[in-house]
Amino acid sequence: MKLSELCLQRPIATTLFWLSVLVAGLVCWSQLPIAALPKYDTPTIEVSVTLPGASPENMAGSVATPLEKQFSALPSLVTTTSSSIQGETKIQLEFDASRDIDAAAADVQAALFRASRALPAELPAPPSYKKVNPADAPILLIGLSSPTLALSDLNAYSDNLVIPALSAINGVAQVVVTGQKRYAVRIQADPDRLAAVDLTLGEIATALKNANSNAPIGQLDNQRQFLTVQLPGNLMRAADFARVVVATREGRVIRLADVADVSDSIENVRNMSDIDGEPSILLQVQRQPDANTVAVVDQIRALLPKLQTAMPASVAVKLRSDRSTSIRASIHDVNLTMLLTVALVVLVMLMFLRRLPVTLIPALSVPLSLFGTFGLMAALGLSLNNISLMGLTIAVGLVVDDAIVVLETIMRHIEEGMAPRRAVVVGAGEVGFTVVSISLSLIAVFIPIFFMPGTIGRLFHEFAIVVSLAILVSAAVALTLIPLMVPLVMKAPHREPARWSRLFEAAFDRSLAGYERWLDRALRHRTAMLLLGAAMFALTVVLYLASPKGFFPREDIGQLSANVDTPQDMSYAGRLDVMRRIEKIVLADPSVASAVTKVDHDTTALTIDLKDRSQRPPLDTVLAQLRKETRILPSIQVYFSPVQNLRVGGRASKSTYQYTLQSVGSNALDSWADKLVAALRARPEVFVGVNSDLQKDGLEARLQIDRDKASQLGIDAATIRNTLYGAFGSRQVSTIYAPEDSYQVILEVADQYKRDESDLLRVEVRSATGKAVPLSAFATVTRAPGVIAINHQSQLPAVTLSFDLVPGKSLSDAATAIDAAMSSLKMPETIFGAFSGQAALYQQSQTSQLWLILIAVAVIYVILGMLYESWIHPLTILLGIPSAAVGALLALRICGMEVSFIAMIGVLLLIGIVKKNAIMMIDFALVARREEGLSALDAIRKACLLRFRPIMMTTLCALMGALPIAFGAGAGAELRQPLGVAIVGGLLVSQAITLFITPVLYLWLDRFGGARERQDVVHAAT
Repeated sequence: MKLSELCLQRPIATTLFWLSVLVAGLVCWSQLPIAALPKYDTPTIEVSVTLPGASPENMAGSVATPLEKQFSALPSLVTTTSSSIQGETKIQLEFDASRDIDAAAADVQAALFRASRALPAELPAPPSYKKVNPADAPILLIGLSSPTLALSDLNAYSDNLVIPALSAINGVAQVVVTGQKRYAVRIQADPDRLAAVDLTLGEIATALKNANSNAPIGQLDNQRQFLTVQLPGNLMRAADFARVVVATREGRVIRLADVADVSDSIENVRNMSDIDGEPSILLQVQRQPDANTVAVVDQIRALLPKLQTAMPASVAVKLRSDRSTSIRASIHDVNLTMLLTVALVVLVMLMFLRRLPVTLIPALSVPLSLFGTFGLMAALGLSLNNISLMGLTIAVGLVVDDAIVVLETIMRHIEEGMAPRRAVVVGAGEVGFTVVSISLSLIAVFIPIFFMPGTIGRLFHEFAIVVSLAILVSAAVALTLIPLMVPLVMKAPHREPARWSRLFEAAFDRSLAGYERWLDRALRHRTAMLLLGAAMFALTVVLYLASPKGFFPREDIGQLSANVDTPQDMSYAGRLDVMRRIEKIVLADPSVASAVTKVDHDTTALTIDLKDRSQRPPLDTVLAQLRKETRILPSIQVYFSPVQNLRVGGRASKSTYQYTLQSVGSNALDSWADKLVAALRARPEVFVGVNSDLQKDGLEARLQIDRDKASQLGIDAATIRNTLYGAFGSRQVSTIYAPEDSYQVILEVADQYKRDESDLLRVEVRSATGKAVPLSAFATVTRAPGVIAINHQSQLPAVTLSFDLVPGKSLSDAATAIDAAMSSLKMPETIFGAFSGQAALYQQSQTSQLWLILIAVAVIYVILGMLYESWIHPLTILLGIPSAAVGALLALRICGMEVSFIAMIGVLLLIGIVKKNAIMMIDFALVARREEGLSALDAIRKACLLRFRPIMMTTLCALMGALPIAFGAGAGAELRQPLGVAIVGGLLVSQAITLFITPVLYLWLDRFGGARERQDVVHAAT
């Protein structure tokens, strides 16, 4: 090949070029960002709207529905989900992966402006939005605690110092505070004492507002001076408010302390967070979509020591659930796996080449290919993550192929007596086309992945790019540097081979002789071999249909999320007591390192850090043990779910996988959802942790007003609502404007007066005659079932079921079980369901997997047909693929693994590896027929025997590249292992079969395409 000859003539230029590549690659490798996965996040925006006191039905009808209609017209919007609870609506907007999140945010802001007139006028603040996926687990939990400071004082450092600094970090979407203890003055009125002095709650609120007014006064200005007018003595603490005069009765001053208990308190008393049982202010740091987790955490860790110096020495800062820890451990273990792979590949080459200096020639292709790839990755803006490093590890076994093919051909000519430089020219020219064919056809395998859209494509684009880059660099090394190194190495004196080398060579010669005998038998029994090939194809179809299927292997990153499901009418105090008991049980488990608990108005949850994998059982055993330990009451369910690096979808759930039911114009959705949940719970052999987000079993105290009596008394509905809100809604009646911040003054009735529905009737309102009238005079109250949350998806009512799988079961088993359950229930057609989140990607991947394989085969056929200018030879090369698929599917079944998308990528790689062996045979046979005039039988037989050594050598190298991954050692191995198992199994089976089927296929297909070749042979002879 001319390129090899040019490099042979310019040794210094060639050497300097590759030294530059090596140095540049080293520099780029140290600068590449680290991540768990490639950037796969779909742009997600969450819109929040609050209307204190509004019921879930009011929030869904007056807030969620108008906004959803506006959002439906946004370009590239994929899914809209919403959840409306008491006083709050949150809407999640998921956009197409190609949509720029900043442009999407601008569209959302414009839609909010257009919808503003349709929203209730009582909204205390306009709707807000954040560029964050609420279903994504926080990348870091930060706890603040102190043995000496009150939590309200500690909260001030959190709000004024820590949160603003963290929010300013690039990549931080929001910092959510749990267990917030923000200072407030709490006024708890006593209805009996109010009635005794003829006061109402509304009058108390008005008096406090007037007493703590912050209205401007004005200024004085004369010819010489300018003075601002101030009214000092603003109320700052509870003691100041307690002395406020709220009324006078018969000349007697009534102060606030006479009718209420006034205390220095916090805004939300129903809000708790603990770290390992110690009360703490908990900060949950969430990243923006596409932000690099490791980079963001590094910035936070660098900032925290500076922040801690600005706080009192007693403040302890605790870090929990650091998502970057598992990422670093996984990347570290992948690097070790890669080094082991390199060692195994070099060992294989040494065994075949028998001389260390000669072995170093193809061994050079490994570091040069890897570091050359690092440089190109940096130029393309890629990262070091589990997917890209998995590709590089596999590539170690592939990048030596080209160098081995070139070196083996050159060495064969040298052993036949040819001078080294002449052997380089002849050998490189002989296999140059083969190297190009192998490389291009192997890259062609990944062309379908390059153009795969959506989240699946974004996940695996980097894998395809990295492997393709490594293959291109290795081909360049094989055709430029390898020919240059051979003459230099061959100048060294030849030594007698070591004893191990002679033993291996003798064993190889026996293997070659055995192969020759079996090859001759195969060539004599061609029909049987063709039938074997057809059987392999049929077995491939059967195994694929029978194999359990999934999307993405479950990872063990050492973190769990746990949601506690209590009766929907259980009080905050009851839930807090349950959480304390569960917290003690979890912390006592020997596999648990730390636990963070959270309880507030709608959440009862834990975040659990597990001990190192070497100090605990496997994840499935830990989950089973925790589920068993936390079954403390029949009505209490704890749903444990492993935190995953891959999280798809904007709706949070208590378990990993989601299935959403929707209906159009049907009121029976809730009842059918309950029936489906019960049916799935009745299948414990498939499902675990089945639950739904249906929350309509709460309790309501419904006040029935006799409007005629109320009208006669001169009392309107607005007065009643305002009075009740002041009594039971923790109403803010004033604001304290301190130099550092502003704080709320909250009015409510005392705790002992809001225990049950009868307390509602004790509240008094002022009638038109000026008399205070109790509600019992014109109203009654009853208990009734109440709605806690209303959920929509794509503007339709929706109920989302979530579940985890029993160990050994896959999403295909879950899909079959769900279909069977819905059929047995005879669910009406007006109610329909589909997977959502990660499970929805599984459904998409089932179609894309088959198309991926078919398109890859088609692309390889086109490229090989163009290279060989033949319709037939590409078929000969590709018809050996089914044997590789059989081996991969069998290996996955034996190891108890599902056919995930990662495993299918392994099958895709097998297509490229297996057809490489056929290319080496067919290419040599064609040359032998053209240049030596051999018959088809003699040419293919000679090709098989002469190419046996490089075929075995390259296959063993590819096998060694996948073997460490197949063993599944190290952090994050669950993600990589299916790829390694599929490749190892496929290579073992295909190597034993394609060495015999390919020559038979060549002879069989030669009947259809051999006429032109025979004409070429005659033309060459003449």
